[in-house]
Amino acid sequence: MTEKQRLKEILLDKSYRKGTFTLTSGKTSDFYIDGKQTTLSAEGAYLCGKLLLELINTKGDNIEAVGGMTLGADPLVTAVSLVSFLEDKPIPAFIVRKEAKGHGTGNYIEGMKNMPAGCTVALVEDVVTTGGTLLKVIERVESQGFKVGLVATVVERQEGGVEVLAKAGYRLESVFTREELLS
Repeated sequence: MTEKQRLKEILLDKSYRKGTFTLTSGKTSDFYIDGKQTTLSAEGAYLCGKLLLELINTKGDNIEAVGGMTLGADPLVTAVSLVSFLEDKPIPAFIVRKEAKGHGTGNYIEGMKNMPAGCTVALVEDVVTTGGTLLKVIERVESQGFKVGLVATVVERQEGGVEVLAKAGYRLESVFTREELLS
């Protein structure tokens, strides 16, 4: 069994649910993927980190940091960073806050001291539906002078996110599309 096949098993067991759900985008869906149930498990986190790092290494161009919007991306960016260290090519992680820090630095981004100024970053997310969250992250990251070199997700729901990001000038890469995950 490959690492991707094993991650698929874990996602279907821990994260996939049928029913009626309202998504972050406001859309209603007959299924839900609670990515954190997978990304907060030891094996799931490792496999997500490993497979996202492979996307970064093959699809990204000189990626020097990996980040995403809190809370969904927190375990992912940590997993990618840890796996990169274990593979002797360390990439620091950063987290984008939903609201600017209300005290101290007032920053939206945590972990900037580990990132070279103006570096190229990869942004990751557990599940992408419409791409709205990623557009916010891109805006906040670019406003701090960083360049977005890759946008990647564990599961792409095939509900418009690819198109929304493409219209903004970004290509979305995924470990799984909804079709791949559910086939």
